[in-house]
Amino acid sequence: CPAALGFNRLFMSFAIFSLLLFSVLIEILRLNSISFGKWFFAVFGSMLRKEEKIRLTGATYILGGSLICSIFSLHSDFAAVASFLSLTLFILGDAAAALTGKAVGRIRVGEKTLEGAMGCFILCVIIAGLIFPNLPYFVNYWGGDIPWMEVLIISSTISVLELFPVKFGRVILNDNLYVPALTTFIVLLIHSK
Repeated sequence: CPAALGFNRLFMSFAIFSLLLFSVLIEILRLNSISFGKWFFAVFGSMLRKEEKIRLTGATYILGGSLICSIFSLHSDFAAVASFLSLTLFILGDAAAALTGKAVGRIRVGEKTLEGAMGCFILCVIIAGLIFPNLPYFVNYWGGDIPWMEVLIISSTISVLELFPVKFGRVILNDNLYVPALTTFIVLLIHSK
């Protein structure tokens, strides 16, 4: 959590906003400048998914999601730890879903796999239920351990939102943008200190 490291939450929100603007500028340059685009793909192309070669990268979307979470964190210390929990679980859970889905995924759900969602869920349960309760700063502002029912709700929320993308007509929202924010909102609803 930024406050534990001596950082002001408003300053951190501004820093994330600045990084997001920088990332959007890089995206505009790589998508519109042939020479910059060639350099970008030579350096980072191996890390991009197929669709990211012609659209915004997941990194830009995760900065957008981080900005939304940082704005939530301005409300209170509890909102800050809820945002930190949600963002951490989403980032690690999403990575677990991708790795598990590629390694053992057989049951397809759109472009994702049920096994990937289970990998996400299991990792989120382990981190939220066993690791976060051992972080003193987190426990102080959370108000004690995370009840197991809340661990299961939070982990399920991330896994389901990651598995089933939000669509508006033909437009599919990038989960890096909305899953951490929606999860933070759910945490704020379900947890009473």
